[in-house]
Amino acid sequence: MNQTQDTLAAVSLAMADDNPDGFAERIGRSFTDWGFAVVADHGIPAELIERAEAMSRAFFALPEEVKRAYHIPGGGGARGYTPFGTESAKDSDIQDLKEFWHIGRDLPAGHKFEPYMPPNIWPKELDGFRETYREMYAAFDKAGARILEAIARFLELSPDFFVDTVRDGNSVMRLIHYPPVPEDSPAVRAGAHEDINTITLLIGAEEAGLELLDRKGDWRAVTPKAGELAVNIGDMLQRLTNDRLPSTTHRVVNPAPERRGFSRYSMPFFLHFRPDYLIETLPSCIDEEHPNRYPEPITAHDYLQQRLREIGLI
Repeated sequence: MNQTQDTLAAVSLAMADDNPDGFAERIGRSFTDWGFAVVADHGIPAELIERAEAMSRAFFALPEEVKRAYHIPGGGGARGYTPFGTESAKDSDIQDLKEFWHIGRDLPAGHKFEPYMPPNIWPKELDGFRETYREMYAAFDKAGARILEAIARFLELSPDFFVDTVRDGNSVMRLIHYPPVPEDSPAVRAGAHEDINTITLLIGAEEAGLELLDRKGDWRAVTPKAGELAVNIGDMLQRLTNDRLPSTTHRVVNPAPERRGFSRYSMPFFLHFRPDYLIETLPSCIDEEHPNRYPEPITAHDYLQQRLREIGLI
């Protein structure tokens, strides 16, 4: 399908309240053309975003030995701190220029997904860290559910199709710090990659650097306004829809010379299917022109493990 727009225009999630089908068509078309959408009026309070961003800066400003005390060797970065120079893009042997912290879903004791989702850990050095990010996680989860409803409508599925697929899903919120970049660095802040999960919701992309690879093979800047979300399709949803919704390659490039001395912070929420969800190509996305590219179903957990190995986290 040819691209129908030249720019990645913002779409207001408030539109979903009055015209759910119209919103679904707009955001679905953006995802089809770009694999990305910019979402305004998403319902995450500005005060909460500001508090979460300030808390992230405070954490990454802690001494290195304090942060490393929260690194879990062999944990695949699933929870707590992952040091600078650990993660790399798939098929790359150059590590990204970032450090990050992961927060997952809090499960009640005895939950059936406990084997797949370890408990969160929280830094004791910062008051309010746990409360702030639990609130932020819930807000991301809510916004993501509304976007998934629109995707279901766009795919002509029941509006509640995705509700059970992501119930108690293995979603992860990541706090990222990209430190200042040396002039002669051979690496970039985040190498070209696709996301593993269902959809990603990102706060912090207004600081220059995020780029997507369009259908023509050109890199295009993704530039939301302050407070807007950059949302993209992940590999799991691409697989489920037989590539109808593309998981677009993207990267975070190094800053212009005048910004090299500044850090960059962002906060993606990787919304995941529940671990036991079987990713099996939707019949409605298969026809003579689009044969099934993924004839072997796979659970979300097995797919995640496969991909984490590829990027060096396990």
